[in-house]
Amino acid sequence: MKYTQWLNEWLELYVKPLEKNRTYEKYKAQIRLHIKPELGEYELDSLSAQVLQKFTAKLGERYSQSTVCGILSVVRASLKRAIKSELAEKEYTDCVVRPKMREKKIDCFTLTEQRKIENYIQKSKDKKMFGILFCLYTGLRIGELLSLKWEDFDLKRGTFTVSKTCADSWKNGSYVKILEIPKTESSNRIIPIPNRLLPKIRELKKSCAREYFVYGKSEYGSQVRSYQKTFERLLAKLKIPHKGFHSLRHTFATRALECGMDVKTCSEILGHKNPAVTLSRYAHSLAEHKRNMMNKLGKMLSKKNT
Repeated sequence: MKYTQWLNEWLELYVKPLEKNRTYEKYKAQIRLHIKPELGEYELDSLSAQVLQKFTAKLGERYSQSTVCGILSVVRASLKRAIKSELAEKEYTDCVVRPKMREKKIDCFTLTEQRKIENYIQKSKDKKMFGILFCLYTGLRIGELLSLKWEDFDLKRGTFTVSKTCADSWKNGSYVKILEIPKTESSNRIIPIPNRLLPKIRELKKSCAREYFVYGKSEYGSQVRSYQKTFERLLAKLKIPHKGFHSLRHTFATRALECGMDVKTCSEILGHKNPAVTLSRYAHSLAEHKRNMMNKLGKMLSKKNT
């Protein structure tokens, strides 16, 4: 069987029914743009280590490390399934030397920038802007924020539940919000609402007849891309250098660790698989905290010795 035929079957039989629609569309695009043009005409058993290595090297000349590794992950998953389906005897993706992944730079706002954002939103009459401030204090991903409904809030207990995420889609020319389960099981979580935000949230709930916490022009709430643009316009207006929406999440994590929040608690609020993920990603945020703790220990020991 040619690889292109198997890729079609794999997508429809094993990816579409089991994965998020967003994942399915991503794989489909990677296959159409990158995998089929180079490897599609090979027979499954002809995809040797050498063929795959040449494919990887060619990708590396044009794309980033993360893009190359993402494409290779699709190749690997499809070939592993081909073996289980007894359509191939062996696959060689383990033999491929992949480009080394560099840790992405964590981009967060300075305290001055954060205060500018907070002050502007607190004075703004645009209720939709509050979602930006909410992310600064909870570390939500944009898909998690825009999938929040008022039913997810328990304002008596001062908590809200994250149990879904969302993505933009269009059906017959009309916008449709696709709600999906979060990326990992640990992403399902209950988060306490900071006391300083509770009065504003109660006020918003009283004045809002919409289903979604952050609403837009449609019944489905705000679109992901539209809300990203709202954020970009805010930064431009405040003359703050451009950063992606995800920087709000990085800023929350950085401030939380800087003020002494333990890593396990921070990890659970962020929805990471385990504290090791948080530690590796935000180790830089702990540098000053470590220094202060060491100095504190030094002062305590010097007092005991006098």
